[in-house]
Amino acid sequence: MSDAIQYSFYVDSTKCTGCKACHISCKDRQGEQIRNATKPVENGVPSLNGVNWRRVYEYGGGTWAVDPATGTFEQDVFAYYMSVGCNHCSEPVCVKACPTGAMHKRREDGLVLVAEELCIACESCSRACPYDAPQLDQERKVMTKCDGCYDRLAEGRKPICVESCPMRALDFDTTENIEKKYGTGDGHIAPLPNPSITSPNLIIKANRNGQPAGGGAGNILNPNEV
Repeated sequence: MSDAIQYSFYVDSTKCTGCKACHISCKDRQGEQIRNATKPVENGVPSLNGVNWRRVYEYGGGTWAVDPATGTFEQDVFAYYMSVGCNHCSEPVCVKACPTGAMHKRREDGLVLVAEELCIACESCSRACPYDAPQLDQERKVMTKCDGCYDRLAEGRKPICVESCPMRALDFDTTENIEKKYGTGDGHIAPLPNPSITSPNLIIKANRNGQPAGGGAGNILNPNEV
């Protein structure tokens, strides 16, 4: 696979405002890809309960205290947003965990996809993935995940999440092109896991308040709203 292309995502967390345009546009595309004309679309968003291939998390923390001598407040409170999806990892643990070979990494472009005809919905891939990328379609009983919008790539277009971002905080291209444009990034930040687990193809421009990946002194805020 020495001559194979590998695609990578770029996320500029200094630009992300948490608007969730990437989240919603991805959700709409799921309706086109998964439901087609077989299921109704409610209020413009497909009814795919529990399936969100791209999610926007708000990560925050810190403390504050009152100085008794002056009555002033001191604080180190922080918050920032992170758009999270599948990173089409070089060492995808979802592929390793799949007992049937349904979860696989394409040789020609490095995208990690699901062969639905082989999937038995055991959710082993989901339990293994630290990014929550593989998700179960409850109605069809198959695993689903971000496919890198391979149909759009074939047309010379970017993934829908990239094109929908009003702040241009996302990008997607071959790893070679991404690194030419942005360098190798600042390292991963929370709420992302440690990149050593899966070798994700993801380059991050870190928010100035970014906390260490795999830990950090904060928490995901409003996790049920993603």
